[in-house]
Amino acid sequence: MNPRVAIGAVVGVVVLLLLTGSFFTVQQTQQALVLRLGNPKRVITEPGLQMKIPFLESAFYYDKRILDLDPQGQDMSLIDQRRINVDAFARYRIVDPLTFYQSVRTEVAFRDRFGSILNGSVRDAVGRADLADVLGTKRQGVMTQITEAVRRRAPEFGIEVVEVRIGRADLTADTTQATFNRMRSDRMAEASDFRGRGQEQKSRIEADADRERTIILAEAEKESQTLRGLGEAESRKILNAAQGRDPQFYGFFRTLEAYRASLGEGTTLVLSPDSEFFRYFNQLPR
Repeated sequence: MNPRVAIGAVVGVVVLLLLTGSFFTVQQTQQALVLRLGNPKRVITEPGLQMKIPFLESAFYYDKRILDLDPQGQDMSLIDQRRINVDAFARYRIVDPLTFYQSVRTEVAFRDRFGSILNGSVRDAVGRADLADVLGTKRQGVMTQITEAVRRRAPEFGIEVVEVRIGRADLTADTTQATFNRMRSDRMAEASDFRGRGQEQKSRIEADADRERTIILAEAEKESQTLRGLGEAESRKILNAAQGRDPQFYGFFRTLEAYRASLGEGTTLVLSPDSEFFRYFNQLPR
């Protein structure tokens, strides 16, 4: 091979490598940190074709968009010592690539470190709340505490925390069973209390009814005795008057009363047919 051709080819390859290594592209969704022999030199946030010193400088890319941080959920204790499983997540944006590189270098390392910070902030805030605060109207206050705590740490990593949310907050299996048992015990105690009060009210009503019944029966018996006494007195008065006017009718009436008192179903009398007791029977026409 002609030496000149070989040298030309080598020079061409070297020039091509120099040109290739001198340019790099920053996409619309990216920002770049240029490093010279591992030391940060400049930050590029505008998209387009950029230049660097080949072989001495390299570009480190970071996303400009809002990113998600979703660490593993964790079990923690509420202020009432009940255990709860909380899964929190955050949205963030890298605003200072240099600080980000100096603190964690890669997004993978950032997720590990800042995920621990997020979980720690959640644990601190939830540990001062109860279940009603986490799930009820005070939830926003708890979220504000967590967000403020996380945002205080954000400048250390060159990021901006957009928002923090609790995706899921569930009682652990043991806490759920204990809560269910406590609720069942409370309902059973409440039911027993209701039954006891109902039985007491029932006994009081029955006692009042029995007392009122006794009073009514006593008053009725008293009135009955009074009326019976008045009736008997009036009856004797009439009979005495009848005896004075018609002794025979009086005797007949008294005999009928004796029949009524003595004769009835299942009554057996052993008397002579011509007994005085049956004198009116003997007078009946045959």
